[in-house]
Amino acid sequence: MTSKVTEVVRIAAVGDVHCTRTSDGTLQTLFAQMSECADVIALAGDLVDYGLAEEAHVLVRELGATTKAKIPVVAVLGNHDFEGGVPDIVKQILCDAGVIVLDGEAIEIKGVGFAGVKGFCGGFGRRALEPWGEASIKSFVKEALDEALKLESALAKLRTEHRIALMHYAPIAATVEGEPLEIYPFLGSSRLEDPINRYQVHAVLHGHAHHGSPEGRTSANVPVYNVSMPLLKRHFPDRPPFRILELEREASPSTNGHVGRGEAITDRIGVATPA
Repeated sequence: MTSKVTEVVRIAAVGDVHCTRTSDGTLQTLFAQMSECADVIALAGDLVDYGLAEEAHVLVRELGATTKAKIPVVAVLGNHDFEGGVPDIVKQILCDAGVIVLDGEAIEIKGVGFAGVKGFCGGFGRRALEPWGEASIKSFVKEALDEALKLESALAKLRTEHRIALMHYAPIAATVEGEPLEIYPFLGSSRLEDPINRYQVHAVLHGHAHHGSPEGRTSANVPVYNVSMPLLKRHFPDRPPFRILELEREASPSTNGHVGRGEAITDRIGVATPA
């Protein structure tokens, strides 16, 4: 009988930590808990509150023990990270500290591919804003289209069987349900959904919708998880505010007795909330 080898990669995810200049000491416990129970940490945007370099330096200090422990941290920026007008500086401060900040790029970590973008707004489905009329409207819609193209490009670069899409804005309406209907168009864009479905992404992680819903699925049944920290605190008040994505891979040994790359035959995505 052929023996099977099972490998589990655990991804701890959170978004919207909104680190400020006065956040020293407030996030260290969170990041320590994440690093203790996961192989990779994923941060889904709004890393800082006003998009300031000073805030990014505070966040780096809060992440200090995690990065020193060599736990990979992969992140995307959110709208708050742009508020100060210096997102490139915020990004560089994080990158210099070892955080992998994705903006239309992809990376493989522990056999799992991550494609990351900020995403953008514009609404969902038939009610999504169309590029018609004033130049300002066309420019707004172009931003959403550009982010979707960046996500497609990032996913196309991955050669891993297991792919995670990391973003800030929501790609489906289901995970913003609970927010006021009036602001749905500003919480995400279904234009992000198409590349997710086409490239058979295993799971999507996003934030932004603080009062949305914890999870939903795309039209192609891809699981989508809203990991906004305020949302997780509200839905799971007795647990640390992050989600754990467990990716289980079952591989058959090759003829020489070793596990061959690309021989995964079954996958299981499980999402847990830390105890």
